[in-house]
Order: sequence, then C-alpha cells, then structure tokens
Amino acid sequence: MQKIAHFVLCKLLGWEITGKLPKSIKKAVIIVAPHTSLWDFVYGRLAFWVLDIDVRFMISEKYFKWPLGWLLTLLGGQRVKNTRPTRLLREIFNNFKKAENYFLVITPEGTRTLVKKWKKGFYEIAMGNKVPVVMAFIDYKYKKGGVGPVFYPTGDFNADMKVMEGFYIHYHARHPEQYNLSDINLNKAS
Repeated sequence: MQKIAHFVLCKLLGWEITGKLPKSIKKAVIIVAPHTSLWDFVYGRLAFWVLDIDVRFMISEKYFKWPLGWLLTLLGGQRVKNTRPTRLLREIFNNFKKAENYFLVITPEGTRTLVKKWKKGFYEIAMGNKVPVVMAFIDYKYKKGGVGPVFYPTGDFNADMKVMEGFYIHYHARHPEQYNLSDINLNKAS
C-alpha cells in the first residue's frame, strides 16, 4: 500500500510528505491539524501509508453499515458507540493497553467548522496512557504534509498547548476561515 499511496499522493497529486516516526515509539496519540475539509482525511490516510504508520481513528458505529463498514476497517477505523465520554475513554484506554503498537489519530479541533478552542481529549488520552503526542500536519498552500515533532505532555495543559500551537501556526488549511488555534489569529501569521 505504501508504494501505491506514494504514487498517488506524491507523483500524481504533487504532495510532499515529510518526517518520520522514531522506531522507539510504539504507541502515541497523533494529532492532525488543520482540519477543515473531508479531503484532510483522504490526504492524511494516504500520507500515513506513505510514512508506513499503521494508524487507527475512532468513528461512530453508525457508519459501519454496509458497504462502508469493511472500508472503514481497512482504512484503520475503529467502531465506537456514541455513549458517555467516560465509556469512550475507557474503550480507548483498553485499546492502548492491549495493543503492542497503537497509533491513534485525533483532530483536536473536533470538527471541520471553526472552533474557538481545541478540545483537550487527545491530551487526556496521551497523559492517561503515558504516551507522547505526535504532531502531524497538512498544508494546502504548499501541498505538504507529514509528521513533525514528538511531544511529551508535562501535565500543564496551557503551557503545553502554547508549544503545540507554536508548531501549527504556520500551516494552511483548505478553508482558512475555519481554522483557529485557541486565541491565536492565524490570518496574522500567514
């Protein structure tokens, strides 16, 4: 799949995929931003194949009906019930615990529409499982994507978010008007 993804994404579509996940990391929460379009998933899934990272993402069980169910599973989707957040977190924690290698992809914006602040579930999952946060990115202006730094949360969410936002501030969304990093105005940084 890696060669096919590289051919499609890099050769046909002209994207550059950069970065590498250190081999010593066996489990991590991978955050991807900006997230303003359904195309983010398509390019992101191809990029993770190019990088040879076997990722998982959580998706509501309602989408696992035929014919989408088998495709979502093939792509790395893991069925979750739309239940209380504590049950969902327990399910995610169990996935981390029982797997030898586990890379969970989360979009901290939580939606493709404009949000004032990122959701902090990804941070709680990383802290609770004692795994790093890998910062992955997509940049439509320069047709680049990939994985960036590995970040080990300190427990000080606000300080850690400043570090992560500092990484993401220079990337360009497909729909820039829908992208925001907490209180940072990205239009000033572009």
